[in-house]
Amino acid sequence: MFKQFIKRPVLAIVISVMIVFIGGLAIKQLPISQFPQIAPTTVNIFIAYPGSSAEVLVNSTLIPLETAINGVQDMRYIASDATSAGEATIRIIFEPGTDPNEAVVRVKTRVDQVMPLLPELVQREGVIITPVQPSMLMYVNLSSTDKNNDEKFLYNYAYTKVIPEIQRINGIASAQILGSRKYAMRVWLKPDRMRAYNISAEEVLEAMEEQSILARPGRLGQSSGMTSQSLEYVLTYQDRYNEPDQYKEIIIRANEEGEMIQLKDIADVKLGSEFFDIYSNLDGNPSASIVLKQTLGSNGSDVIETVKAKIAELKVDLPPDVNFQISYDVSKFLDASIEQVLHTLFEAFILVAIVVFLFLGDWRSTLIPIIAVPVSLIGAFFVMQFFGLSINLITLFALVLAIGIVVDDAIVVVEAVHLKMEEKILHHIKRHQKY
Repeated sequence: MFKQFIKRPVLAIVISVMIVFIGGLAIKQLPISQFPQIAPTTVNIFIAYPGSSAEVLVNSTLIPLETAINGVQDMRYIASDATSAGEATIRIIFEPGTDPNEAVVRVKTRVDQVMPLLPELVQREGVIITPVQPSMLMYVNLSSTDKNNDEKFLYNYAYTKVIPEIQRINGIASAQILGSRKYAMRVWLKPDRMRAYNISAEEVLEAMEEQSILARPGRLGQSSGMTSQSLEYVLTYQDRYNEPDQYKEIIIRANEEGEMIQLKDIADVKLGSEFFDIYSNLDGNPSASIVLKQTLGSNGSDVIETVKAKIAELKVDLPPDVNFQISYDVSKFLDASIEQVLHTLFEAFILVAIVVFLFLGDWRSTLIPIIAVPVSLIGAFFVMQFFGLSINLITLFALVLAIGIVVDDAIVVVEAVHLKMEEKILHHIKRHQKY
């Protein structure tokens, strides 16, 4: 086979051009990420049961869910934990290579089967199922130098104005704000007042559920189809309360004489945050920390550029003294690694040219390894695409090592060919002198 390439140099040139062309196309199509996808697929289930202990949460929720999920297709093992704060997490680890979307669907199907068996409060708070994306793409802070803009304001601004825009970007798997500072109506019960009136917490919850609701009162005067009707009235309801004063007026208990106990008599009501578990600050100022993760197979550099362009658009509508800051960016490491590969390749070209020319003294022999080295490296990207690899820190490091091997082989092979050619020439000269 090698004789064919020697006898037909045009064929070798055409094949080399094809390798470069296919490798160049593969470079544009290969996904770029910080690390290769070596971690097994993981699905997380977050459960909230406010007011419960860890033991109650395990017995009422975790055991039914684990029993239902156990044995789901391609599952390796399952792990769970519960805290005394009424929160729990179940992690389902699947076999490597399992599609994350399929894994979520399989887990969701099992969870839906036992949802009616879970406590009502757990069903209302929600059982959140999400795939775990191990590699973080960006870390963006929305901070403010204005003391009036606290973490609660920044969180809710990011949640309503920023996150929806970023989640629509192709290649973003998740955009999550650390902590939870959603606006919530916080009711601080007074145990001494409740004991004096003999009122339980369950009675307060029932009153709030009955009086702060989304209701549909219906219509008056709707035509029956048999008789004509000139007027029709659509009844409206006050809707769910959204002000502390409205909650304070909720009637907890009343009698026929008109005496009643309202929520303000036994509790303090304030508009606050849903949780206070995580605090985020940037340079001493409050901030909302947004963590972005990319989808599998996406080009990290392109996604980051798109996110930066979207952030530049959102800056126009930001409130005064509020600004974005990118605290972490994967593209910096990737760009540095790619630059190092190109730098090593350039140095290899220079060293190969110097070494070959000094020892062989032939420009033709010097030109061969200079052309062969980039052809070999560019063709490697097609092989990476064929095996489903991505451009990441590991593969770029492998290319740096491969450059040394390719350069060494090129020098050795060219020197061996040059030696063979000299021996053959000397043999012909001696044979000619003999005759």
